[in-house]
Formats: sequence, structure tokens, C-alpha cells
Amino acid sequence: MKTVKLLFLLFISLNAFSQNYQLKGVVIDSQTSERLNGVHIQLFDNSGKSHYNSITNLDGEFQIKQIAGDNYHLFASYLGYTRIENIVIMNSNQEIEIKLDKEMITLGEVIVSSVRHDQMIREVSVPLEIVDRKQIENSSSVTVSDVLQQESGVAVSRDGVWSTGVNIRGLGEQRIVMMVDGYRIETATDLMASLTFFDVDDIDRIEVIKGASSSLYGTGAMGGIVNVITKEGYFNSTPYFNGSFNSGFSSANELFTRKLTFNSGSNRWFVRLTGSLRDADDIKTPEGIIQNSQFSDESISLSAGISLFDNHTLKINYQYFDADDVGIPGGSAFPGPATATYKDAKRELFSANYAIENISTRFKSLNFKYYYQFISRDVELQPNTQAKDSIRITTPELTTPVGEHTTNGFQIQSNWNFSSNNTFIAGIDAWQRNVFTSREKYIRVDVLNTSGDITATNNLVRGETPMPESSFGTAGIYFQNEQIMLNNNLKLNFGGRFDGIRIANEQAFDIDYLITNGVRNDSPPNQRITFEKNEEYKTSWSANLGALYTLTNEVDLSLNAGRSFRAPSLEESFKYIDLGNMVRLGDPNLDPEKGYSVDLGLRIWKPNFHLKINGFVNWLSDMIVEVQGDFIYSFTTGVIDTIPALINSNVDQARLYGVDMNIEYRFYKSFTLFGLGSFVRGEDTKNDKSLPLIPPLNGRLGIRYEIPKYAGIDLIAVGFADQNKVAEGEKVTKGYARYDMAVHSIMINAKAFKFQLFGGLENIGNRTYSNHLSTNRGAINFEPGRNLYVKLKVLF
Repeated sequence: MKTVKLLFLLFISLNAFSQNYQLKGVVIDSQTSERLNGVHIQLFDNSGKSHYNSITNLDGEFQIKQIAGDNYHLFASYLGYTRIENIVIMNSNQEIEIKLDKEMITLGEVIVSSVRHDQMIREVSVPLEIVDRKQIENSSSVTVSDVLQQESGVAVSRDGVWSTGVNIRGLGEQRIVMMVDGYRIETATDLMASLTFFDVDDIDRIEVIKGASSSLYGTGAMGGIVNVITKEGYFNSTPYFNGSFNSGFSSANELFTRKLTFNSGSNRWFVRLTGSLRDADDIKTPEGIIQNSQFSDESISLSAGISLFDNHTLKINYQYFDADDVGIPGGSAFPGPATATYKDAKRELFSANYAIENISTRFKSLNFKYYYQFISRDVELQPNTQAKDSIRITTPELTTPVGEHTTNGFQIQSNWNFSSNNTFIAGIDAWQRNVFTSREKYIRVDVLNTSGDITATNNLVRGETPMPESSFGTAGIYFQNEQIMLNNNLKLNFGGRFDGIRIANEQAFDIDYLITNGVRNDSPPNQRITFEKNEEYKTSWSANLGALYTLTNEVDLSLNAGRSFRAPSLEESFKYIDLGNMVRLGDPNLDPEKGYSVDLGLRIWKPNFHLKINGFVNWLSDMIVEVQGDFIYSFTTGVIDTIPALINSNVDQARLYGVDMNIEYRFYKSFTLFGLGSFVRGEDTKNDKSLPLIPPLNGRLGIRYEIPKYAGIDLIAVGFADQNKVAEGEKVTKGYARYDMAVHSIMINAKAFKFQLFGGLENIGNRTYSNHLSTNRGAINFEPGRNLYVKLKVLF
């Protein structure tokens, strides 16, 4: 009889867990009871294989259907709130209420992906900064670079308001890998723009790894990595359709932005479509208007996904960005009097990602990625110069450089867990960049008689190739191994990478054709051969070692060391720039740069106090710099001649060292003190000189006050010291202090939709100041003046 009863109870139990149930719930703010939309809800069974996803709607509600009876771990995560985990026993239909606590300071629970697999930021040993979408919404930032300058160790440089770049710990764009959604952005770096081809409002977060990272992403990552991660659609247990509208205005340049987004999906598919428009006039400074700093751009983004099987997903993404009439008031490639404009600048990206999850107990995932990216930049340059002698007046009227950059790449990556304390990653990463450039120079030549009168006028068009048609291809194999030991107190990470590189180019001439008064000559006299057809093969390797040691539950130490490399870019190998300022030449025989770096960090993660401080040293050898020399060339007739030029060469050895830190302290209820600081010193150790374009000592200090149920306000002081340790030819830059304010409302419920307001006042005192990195690149002598901005976000 007992046996019968046991079998009956076992049958009832098995029957209960074989049924499917429904979980409904609502997520609210624990203090204000505000219903939170956009909260990610995840259910995982004990094996981690079966999982369900949902996201709360405008009313903070979620629903998950067809849940198999079992015990589950429920995770609820929402930006700006503490992530929670609960146990849910699904043996009947259930309704629950989840309360989330607002995260007043950084607790390190944000998931990051730039270390090749998803981890919480406090589990990562490398020095990493993250800018989330709330920070972006609260700022007036026009470009990614403007957003990133709010982080320690990162500085902005600009050729204008639209055309900007970043500097990480003293190293500029040439030595930083720029990525979007994990895919490299490969384009020319003589003009800042690689971090400009984005709709800032379409960014989910930006991850910045500071320090040598070539073993993760290959050539170029000597100073760090910037990974811009855009928003995408999502799978949901129940069908959904929603959207949003964003708009904004900034007074300093009368910038007006508009953006519209639609989302739809279910448990098997999703689609997300966005479009944006921006228009801006010339920027105002306390010293007047910066002429030719206007811009206009538009973008479209489409992401879609399909869940083919329970553990197979395919995601595709298309991004299109187009800018017109973009003024470039600065830029080291242009002569001082010139007026330069991007008449058309665009970026297109298509990417596909096929992922297989939970293949076996040890084989966790396999990813296949492909991407195609096209970047073009059409420049219109008015030289505004004139040369006169006794027999002629030569007036360069217009120069029109065009550059097209195409990159194709693929990645295959496998993730393994050989034990509960081990994560192993191995993969193949290959990409190729092709470059096509052309340039026409329109020149008027007035012929003079002995009296100085014009007797004839000749109109010339010189067809030129600034760079030969060329390609840069690289393929690498890499691995990363993480091992947890010493009772889970020590995480040891080591990895390596080996890359093969191919660089090839076609023959190029100084002048391709000459049009004189409408008559074209494809074999003009004195035609120089600038580069012979060539093909080069190079190899390189990189490695990293990292350790994260937990002293207590709230304090840890990190140590990172690495070897990095950077193969010469196509511009450094093949450029031929003669725009009237100087002749600048590449060298196809350059060797790769090599670097060794060490970083030591301390982090404190208390509920009301967070501190992160890192000290670093970065040694570089075979640095590629421009040096004065002679360009030896051949005419097509066989005659050899020389001209003076600035030529890229491997000459310098350098050392960069410094410290950067972040601090947050919640000292009273809704009041939080926050700050950051950065110092870097760059030295040319071979010649005992200062390196160029090193940002001065700088920092930020602010106080944040959250008014429950209403709004939040930030008051911020920004300070930069004098920069008098400069390279030869650089200008000394005076220090300054600037004061900003930012405010935001809570999400306001209007029944049919929700909306939120943002605003602020930058450079409150209308202070005149200069950015050292911009002043020494061109004609950007002063930064923007007082700027009032307002932004609106509507959810429906």
C-alpha cells in the first residue's frame, strides 16, 4: 500500500512539472512605486539551458506563457537600478510584484561584452569604462567623442563640432581600435570623423578598454578600444509593438534633432527600425562664431532577429548614416587659409550574427559573424591662396579629394567551460580594407605681360591620386582563458593572438591627367611615379595577462600586462598629400609598432561609496612619426629627382605613464558626490622630448541630487591644468575651469504614452578656453560658449 501511495505522489509531482504555466507580473520602483517600462525579465532553470525572456511594457507589466513546470531563477535588470535574483517555483499560474531599488552609485553590475564574452564589469580585471544610455540622454553630446570625454583617461579632439575623435591615455585614433557592435571602423585618421558616423540617440552604451588590447582585437589596439553598442530589438514571450520619439535643441549652434523608432516582435522574431535628422549652424564661442562649423546629417537603422530553434538565433543589422555640408574649420591636413567642407560623408554597415547557445555542458556557444562596411568622404577645399611672379598669377580655386573605404570581415568564436571555474574562448578573426581615392585641383593661371596686365587666362584641372588603390588584409587566431582559484578570490586571465597581414597597392602617379581649357591629356609631361606596384606580408603576435584578486566582498585589486602591436595603416604607407600646406608622404616599408604595458588598479564597491584608481605605464617602440626628409621619385621618362617632404618613418621610442580615477560617494539620502581625474605624461625617450598631443592634467567634480518622484539635477565643475610640456611646434595651452548643470525629470505617465524631459546649461560662465588637442590640429582656437539644451523622449 505504501508503494502505491509513493507511486501516486510521484505521478502527481511529475504531472505537475510536466504542465505549462503562465507568469504575470509588474515591476515598480521600491521608493516611488513608479511602474518601470523596459525592465528585462529572464527565467533560467537550474541547468541554465531552458530560459524565457520578457520586457515590461509602458505600464510596467510583463507576461511569460508556456513555462514548463520547474524551479527557476528569475533575474530582473534595468539601467540605473540594482539587479535582483529570486527563486520562482512554477507549479501553477502566478502573478508577482517586483520592486527594484534605484542604484545611486556604480555597483559594477552592468554587463559588458568587449572582453569577448559577457561579464559584469566588476568581474573584469582590465581597466574599462562604460557610458550608458542614461548618461547620453542627460548630456547635449553631438558625437561619441563628446560623450566619452566625461570618462577618466579619455579626452576629445576635434576638427569641428561634427568632426571629432578621442585620445585615450595620451594615444590618439591611430593607436585605438574603433568599433560599432564589435565590428571595426576602418577609415582615414588624418581627419577626425571615425566616431562621428553615428546617431548618438541610437546608442545603448559605449565600452572603453584603456590600455593594450591587441590580443583581443588585433592590430591597432595599443592605446585601447572604443566599442559603440547600438540599440537593437529583442525577443519577448508575448507579442509586442511600441515606439518612441526623441527631439532636442542646443543654443550654441542652434542644433535641432529629431528621431523616430518602432519596435515589434515575439518569442521567435523581432524588428527594430529607426530614423533621425540633425541640422546645426555655426558654433558660437565667447570670442565669436567659428565660421564653417555647420553640419546636417541623417541616419536609418534596421535590426532584426529570428530564433530558428531553442538555442539558435540569427540577427542582422543595417545602418546608414549620411552627412552633407559639414564644415571642417580645423584639421592638420589643410593649410591655414583654406576653407574645407565635407560635401558628402556617409557610412553603411551590414552585419549578420548566427549564434548557437548551450551546445553541451562544456561547449557553451558558437558564434559566426560577418560584416560589410562602406565609408566615403567627399571633401571640397577652397585654398584661398594665390601665387604671383613677373609672368603669371596662379590661383588654386578648388580641390576635391574623394575617399572610399570598404571593409569586409568575419569572426568565428567558440566559448567553453571546461570546469565550473573555467572559461575558455578561441576564435578566428579576419578582415580586409580596400581604399580608393581621387582628387581634382581646379587652377586658374593668368598670364601677364611686361606691364603686369593679364593677356590670357588658362583654366587647368589636375587629376590626382592621393593614395594608390590599395588593400590591407589581416587574419588572426586568438584565445582567452579565465581560471578562478583560491576559494573564488583570484581570477587569472591570460590570452594570446597571432596575426598575418597582407598589404598591397597598385602603381600611382603624381598626376593622372591634365585638362587645359577643356582639352584632356592622359599622359601629361613631368608625370611622377609616386608608388610602384607592391605587395608586402607581415606577421605579429600579442599577449595579455590579467589578475583580479578579491580582498573582501567590497574591495579588489587588478593587475594587467600586455604586448600589443600596430601594423602601419594604408595612409601611413601610401599617402601623398599636397594641399598647399606641405607635402606629406607615406612609406610602404614601415615596420609595425610594438608596445608593452602594465596597469595596476584598486576598486572599492560599497553600497554608498565607489572608488576606482589605476596607474599605468605604456612603452612603445618603432613609433611611426613624420620626419623631414627628401622624396626621391622617378618621372615616367626615367628621370630621377627629389623634393623635400614630411615622410613617415619608424624612429621614435616612447613612454607614457600616468593615473586615472573615479569616485562616487552617497553622503546623504539622495545626494551623491562624484568625480574623476586623469594625468598622463608622454615622453620621446630616444630624443628626450615631450610627445605631441598629450592632454593636460584634468578632472571633474560634481554633486547629484535625486528628488524622489520628480526629477534629478547634476552640478559639475570641469577643470584642466596648463599644458606646457609640449612637443616641438606645439602651442602651450592655458588651463581653465568650466561649470555645467544638467537636469532631468522622471518618466511622466500620460496614459496613452510616457515622456521624459532633459535639459542643461553648459559653460555657465561663458568662459573662453582652448582644448589642447584641438588647438594643435588646426584653426580651432576656442571651444563652444554657453550652451542651453533641452531634450524630449516620448514612449508609446
